[in-house]
Formats: sequence, structure tokens, C-alpha cells
Amino acid sequence: MDALVRKIRRRMESEGPLTFRTFMEMALYEPGLGYYARRETKMGREGDFYTSAHLHPAFGRMMGIQMEEMWSCLGSPALFTVVEMGAGEAFLAKDMLDSLRGSSFYRALSYVIVERNPWLAEGQEHLLKDHEGTVRWVSSLEEMDSVRGCVLSNELLDAFPVHLVEMRDGLSEVYVDAAPDGAFRETLGPPSTDAIAGYFERFSISLPRGYRTEVNLDMRAWLRGVARVLREGFLMSIDYGHTAQDYYSEERSRGTLLCYRRHRLSEDPYRNVGEQDMTAHVNFSALKAWAAEEGLGTLGYCRQGAYLVSLGIDKLIGALHEHAEDYEFQVARIKRLILPGTIGETHKVMVQYKGEARPVLRGFMLKNQVDTL
Repeated sequence: MDALVRKIRRRMESEGPLTFRTFMEMALYEPGLGYYARRETKMGREGDFYTSAHLHPAFGRMMGIQMEEMWSCLGSPALFTVVEMGAGEAFLAKDMLDSLRGSSFYRALSYVIVERNPWLAEGQEHLLKDHEGTVRWVSSLEEMDSVRGCVLSNELLDAFPVHLVEMRDGLSEVYVDAAPDGAFRETLGPPSTDAIAGYFERFSISLPRGYRTEVNLDMRAWLRGVARVLREGFLMSIDYGHTAQDYYSEERSRGTLLCYRRHRLSEDPYRNVGEQDMTAHVNFSALKAWAAEEGLGTLGYCRQGAYLVSLGIDKLIGALHEHAEDYEFQVARIKRLILPGTIGETHKVMVQYKGEARPVLRGFMLKNQVDTL
């Protein structure tokens, strides 16, 4: 990705060392060049990583059940809008919409995909052609008026650019500069914004000397945009992450930042720039607290596996037993959505609500760990 590397270096030449957050933003989202902003990026088995929606259509069907329950909680209005951000190849949307077709809820449903990559949007539109009239696209939340419904994301927040920090004599931030040989190198400097120190004070986090970790401040700005668009309804976030206490525990003294390329894990963000995914785990305690500031109360939080079981994925498995010839293969893939040691354990589900009521959702009846946040 030589063009992207050259562009980053030119910016360093004019501005000096960049915060790691700025470097990560360019590596992932620079128009036409960043990992999520170029034509060549692929997901799934043939790409660099996969999500729950790649494993089995059961995941999308369960999300369809959840959206219909949310519609019912709002009184089954004539229009219910699902806003999906970070839809990727749109497998989740397709499986959800396919499972709902013909229902009264489907007739009330408007599905909006927020996608700023035009090539991804083109592929999504082709995949969802059977749902023309139900699905539409926007490039940002700013293009939308307020809605009643649900803002949905699956593995979105982990891809937000993060500030890297390291505790030395005091709290330092990681900056990125170009070395004489052309490689990227890190330097330490004072935090670029007071919000970083404020973050650690807010969540009562004390870092020992030598501790290195991330701070996702972009999530707070994103929540403001969500709250503006969501007049009444739900925010559903599915991602891998931890409570603040677990995130900043002694065992994670090097942080959670990881890179993925062709399903291989790397801890080096300065190689294959623009050609590898970069992620950091989500602090769900921050998501809960910041959402509350925007009028979104947290209804539920638990591991994805417990959530899907509580929502009734066992019934779908039972139906497969009666009708699927490759039953064992399909069940093996569904198990990777729910069992310990899989996405079912690493990924968490959080649902928040904006409105006067406090709905009780079936997916959290088995286990709700909001109190741990």
C-alpha cells in the first residue's frame, strides 16, 4: 500500500509525529487507500477475518427475532427503522431480512445501512437486491433524520481508532513518526488531549509503570451521533471487549491492540499498512456510562452465547435436525456462536434504550451482567 504509506509520511513531514490514533485512522479509513475504504478488502473465509454472520445464518435469524421483539416493545408501530453501521458484506442484513420476509413486522420495517465505502455499498446492494424498497443506504448518520427503531452494530466499535498510552513517570501518549530508513517508529510524548487523563479518572483506573494500553474516545462522539438520530428505541452493540476492571487488569499490561491479515494474527501495526485490519477491544463500562450521558439507559449486557441461548437458538437447532441433510456440519458452526472458547464467549451483547419505558428483553433473561459494569 505504497500510496497510503507515502501519504502518511508526507503528513508527518508537515505536522511532525502523529498520534497513534491519527495513524490508525489513516491506515483504516483514508479514502480509497485505508483498509476499510478500498475496493480490495475482503472478509470471511477468503478475507482477513470473519464475524458471527459469516459462521451461520442462524445469527441473522436470531437478530431478526430480536428486532421483532423490539418492535413489539415500541407498540408495533407502522414504521420501525433498523440502522446498521459497519454492515460489511451485509450477510447479517440478508439473513435477518430473509427470515422476516412475509411477516407483519417486515411490512413495517425500514432497513438503513450506513456505509462510507462505495465499493462495499455496491456489493451490499447486489446481495440485498431481493429486498429492494426495504433497504436504503446513507454514507453517514448526519444524512439521517430521527427515527424510532434500533441502531445495530456487529464488530464496529473495535475498529474505531484508539489513542495508545503508556505509563512512565507519568501518563504518556504514543506518537508515530518516520525513521530515516523510511520505517515507522514510535515516540512518547504528553497526552494530546486532557480527555485521556479524564478517561482514567472517570473509571478509577490506575496504571502501574510500564503499562501500555488503549483509549477509545471516538466511541463517545459516535454515541452523540446515535442519540441524535434515535428519537426512541434501542442501541444494540455486539463486539469483543471487557468491563473497565477486566480491560485494565494486570494481565493486559500490553493492551489489546491486534492486527489481522489472511486470518493470521499480528501485533505489529506498522507492517502491511492499509492491508491489514487493526482492532482494540471495547470498554463496555465506558459504553454504558457515556450512553447514559446521552439519554440511553443500559437494559442488558452478557456474553453472546448466553444471549443467543436465552433468545431461543436451541429451537432453530431443533428445526435443523428435522430438515437439514448436513445437520452435524451446521450445528458445529452454530456451536461456534455460543460455546466457551469461541465467539460465544469473547463477544458481548449490550442493548441500551432511549425512551420513558424500560423494556425487558428475552435475550437477557438467562444472564444479565449489567451490574458488573
